[in-house]
Amino acid sequence: MTVGPRVAVVGAGIAGLSAAYDLTRAGIDVVVIDPADRPGGKLRTSPFAGVDLDESADMFLARLPWGVGLCRDLGLEPALIHPAIGSALVVHNGRLRRLPEGLVLGVPSDLEALQASGLVSEAGLARLAEDLARPEGPPPEDRGEDCTVGELVRSRLGDEVFEVLVDPLLSGVNAGRADDLSAQLGAAQLLAAARRDRSLVRGARAQLPPVPPGGGRAPVFAALPGGMGTLVGALVEAIGIGRFRLGRTVTELIEQPDGRFVIATRTAPAAADPAYGPVADPVASSASGERAGSETVDAVVLATPGPVSAALLGDHMAKAATELGSLAYASVAIIALAWRAANVHGNLDASGFLVPRRSGLLLTACSWASAKFPHLGADGLVRLRASVGRSDDTRFLALDDAELIGRVRAELAELMGIEAAPVAARVHRWLDALPQYRPGHGARIDAVEAELAERLPGVVLAGASLRGLGIPACIDSGRRAAQHLLERLLPTA
Repeated sequence: MTVGPRVAVVGAGIAGLSAAYDLTRAGIDVVVIDPADRPGGKLRTSPFAGVDLDESADMFLARLPWGVGLCRDLGLEPALIHPAIGSALVVHNGRLRRLPEGLVLGVPSDLEALQASGLVSEAGLARLAEDLARPEGPPPEDRGEDCTVGELVRSRLGDEVFEVLVDPLLSGVNAGRADDLSAQLGAAQLLAAARRDRSLVRGARAQLPPVPPGGGRAPVFAALPGGMGTLVGALVEAIGIGRFRLGRTVTELIEQPDGRFVIATRTAPAAADPAYGPVADPVASSASGERAGSETVDAVVLATPGPVSAALLGDHMAKAATELGSLAYASVAIIALAWRAANVHGNLDASGFLVPRRSGLLLTACSWASAKFPHLGADGLVRLRASVGRSDDTRFLALDDAELIGRVRAELAELMGIEAAPVAARVHRWLDALPQYRPGHGARIDAVEAELAERLPGVVLAGASLRGLGIPACIDSGRRAAQHLLERLLPTA
């Protein structure tokens, strides 16, 4: 009897699950290996104060096709919901102020709305007027080079707009500094706007989606009522739980003379983080575990953080491994809090607020979960999700959970006037969780993948360490990895 090809997917985060799903649908025998005791990686939903609440990302960009597309394939599209409130706030001079309409990754497209918001000084508005006075049309030359978002925005619009609007938004996404962030990977919309028109404001206006007949705009974000765990659960069911090898850390990737691979594993230490935890020494940490065996496969998807992939590829391609291993990560924490509605004063008429780094607060953002998704407050509790941690702000790591909750409560009391003790509080720490894309990262990943295709054509990469850390980008990377292997393993399909 002819046995079909077998593929190991290392990493059961959303990228690995997406790859395994497509491979399984194509008839490939798949095994998914992960050190955690549950699949999902950084997507986790768990009970909190009587409801299912996400411990990390709770929604994804709907304008990118890959998240909605996967939900459609899984039969989840009819269940998708969208935030009930589209507007957000920002901390400005110690107070919460509403962000103006028409922002494109923080770049204003409606100067009247920006002026009315009071967020930018007359000098800052004058700088924006200078940008609009530039001649129409694309810049005279574009060398196609990557730059930081800070270089792009500061040079066009000045420091104030960047520090008040752009950096808080992007820092809330990747927990880094927009002054260090690759514009190509971290703000592709702004880079496209800058290449479209000498005026960044005009270029940003062109990025806004058209207003459909009857007014309103298409939803920006999508979510699932039961949280992102619903997506993980649907993928696991479609793949088949019997294909998963959980609680195992891959310690070695061995290429065989016939081009196949042996995946050596150990049982993961009991304290292993569900999303691989700190990635400084990802393979050595498995030494305390017992050898769990091995899997022999025809191809491998490494849907793992950069340093984990680097440790497994180091014996095969040192240059590429060094590149992957050098990728920096930021640590963050999500603090969930619940209060009785009577103890929360004022209208929660926004999706939450952002915090500029110059405020000095520990908070980086706060999502008003029960306002954004009303079903999370149907029982009369107000639920918030506060975020802390940036690549250049690790103060929270020195605080235990009780201290961290106390610090966050004090800042929320200052900003929102919530003095009462919460009825429930939960801290979830994501250590070394968010990759920091520096300028030129995309080109470096291109070079890594080119070397991989030449040296180990049966191994492909997927995940947030490549070209995007959002849920849709990770789904896309996983499905692309699967398609690449399908073309190799089933060339006539």
